[in-house]
Amino acid sequence: MSIASEFKEFAMRGNVIDLAVGVVVGGAFGKIVSSLVGDLIMPVVGVLTGGVNFADFALRIGTDPKGVPVLLKYGDFVQTILDFLIIALAIFLAVRAINKLKRPAPEAVPAEPPPPPRNEVLLEEIRDLLSKRGD
Repeated sequence: MSIASEFKEFAMRGNVIDLAVGVVVGGAFGKIVSSLVGDLIMPVVGVLTGGVNFADFALRIGTDPKGVPVLLKYGDFVQTILDFLIIALAIFLAVRAINKLKRPAPEAVPAEPPPPPRNEVLLEEIRDLLSKRGD
């Protein structure tokens, strides 16, 4: 078997294709959530905190040889943590909804079996009478 045909067989497996689709959709979803956080949530948080832009928060720890300040951008880090929390919440809610759809419905209490037909009841009575008579 050649490497090309082996690779084709590997790449065409369902799991690999599902994984590829998941990665692409996940990347797109990550961009959507980053935009949600950066463009919608963080400005509101900034207004609520007095016009503060978290992306501007940084701590100057020195300068590089060219004289450019070296910064620890903890504001970007806070925004990235918020991105992560929103993505985690969205995934949790999606998995939770899927699990609710997968759960079997609770089993209903079994109803009482219907009474036996009249002819069976009569045959049982006849059987019981014959067994008493034979004793």
